[in-house]
Amino acid sequence: MSRIGNNPVAIPEGVTVTVNGQEITVKGKLGELTQEFDAVSVAVEEGQVVVTRPSDAKDHRAKHGLYRALVNNMIKGVSSGWTKQLELVGVGYRASNQGNKLDLAVGFSHNIVLDIAPEVIVETISEKGKNPIVKLTSHDKQLVGQVAAKIRSFRKPEPYKGKGIKFVGEIIRRKAGKSA
Repeated sequence: MSRIGNNPVAIPEGVTVTVNGQEITVKGKLGELTQEFDAVSVAVEEGQVVVTRPSDAKDHRAKHGLYRALVNNMIKGVSSGWTKQLELVGVGYRASNQGNKLDLAVGFSHNIVLDIAPEVIVETISEKGKNPIVKLTSHDKQLVGQVAAKIRSFRKPEPYKGKGIKFVGEIIRRKAGKSA
């Protein structure tokens, strides 16, 4: 029995959900998302989305919870949006943006300039005495996570000094240095 898949997803005000064959479309104030699905059935009933599976086969059980979670993330995304924050830890590490171009100075001989998808809103926060923060916001959870992972991959945090690009709130496992 899927504990996640059995819970219906409530549809907030201002969000419309339509099911057309094997595709679900969610529209809200922040945008529109579509998702194809298979092996389960999705229905909109009384202001909530219900995902049901035809049998207890392993594939059906797995996709039951998956598609319910994807629909939930879509509904949350178009109503309130998703945000990820990355912190640049290191001396001389800087971030700036012009529109959707992100310019990172993270210790290489050259700056890294990254074109970010138009669906993602980029904001850089630089305060004196604090580490620079890159804030990513969008209605698509998967896209925000993918862009954040791409930015983090340029300079992952290292375990000795903790320098690198990390998520805000992420705990880096620290190692002891050489003992003489």
